[in-house]
Amino acid sequence: MSRRIDHLVIAVRDLDGAASFYRRLGFQVGARNRHPWGTENRIVQFRSSFLELITVGEGAEIASHAERSFSFGAFVRDYLSEREGLAMLVLDSADAQADAQTFSRQGIGAFEPFRFERRGVRPDGTEVRVAFSLAFATLPDAPRAGFFVCQQHYPENFWNPAFQVHDNRAEDVSAVALSAPDPDRCEAFLSAFTGERPVRPALHDLSYRLRGGHLDAMTPDDAGETYGSVEAELDRPSFVAFSVRIDDVARQARWLDAAEIPYAQIGTRVVVPASAAMGVAIAFEAT
Repeated sequence: MSRRIDHLVIAVRDLDGAASFYRRLGFQVGARNRHPWGTENRIVQFRSSFLELITVGEGAEIASHAERSFSFGAFVRDYLSEREGLAMLVLDSADAQADAQTFSRQGIGAFEPFRFERRGVRPDGTEVRVAFSLAFATLPDAPRAGFFVCQQHYPENFWNPAFQVHDNRAEDVSAVALSAPDPDRCEAFLSAFTGERPVRPALHDLSYRLRGGHLDAMTPDDAGETYGSVEAELDRPSFVAFSVRIDDVARQARWLDAAEIPYAQIGTRVVVPASAAMGVAIAFEAT
């Protein structure tokens, strides 16, 4: 079975400011959470995926990367030292230990899986326990594009229909865009990471079909044509955009007008430019 997009890690310097902006986009944004090592997040949850708005909190004690240990906190910290934006793509995992072993055999990530727990809060305010195991992979020459898979140990405590109700009627993340100077050089890694073979919508572009969505690797020029204003890194791969599935694109355009948020109509979608959305373009497309 194909993997699905589990979540996107969006690194921001002002977590509460980002939460306010995403509310203006029409999303319900969750409470502030803190990881044991000091990064802090707020979640936008959909039916089967979510957005993780993340920053480095005060007093963070972040471990360094090691030969067999990928430091999630160090990746976020180092990303934010250069920019804001979509830092990491996360696919789902049924067994992070097995996935870590597979990534090692494939030569895309020789890291031990990383398990952690934190406190969660239900809509009624009661606390719950949530826990995750992560298996990381690294794309060569892409220090600001992170990849891992995530296994949830208490999914019944994390997923909650009450958190999935949004004013913009968003349903799920439907696409992620990776800009790369030469997408062909990413093909072997992305095929191993996703477990899928790509199709080629354009000469040098790649598209990987996932369960309920897709991952697209494209040149910076093609990313700009597809998403309008993006903040691509011209010399190395970087995530530049994502799409969210909604039921009424015209309604969302009116919502953005009322919120005084700039957007462009590109084909059948409305796209908020990266310059207005903390480094990542956000597209809204019809169900």
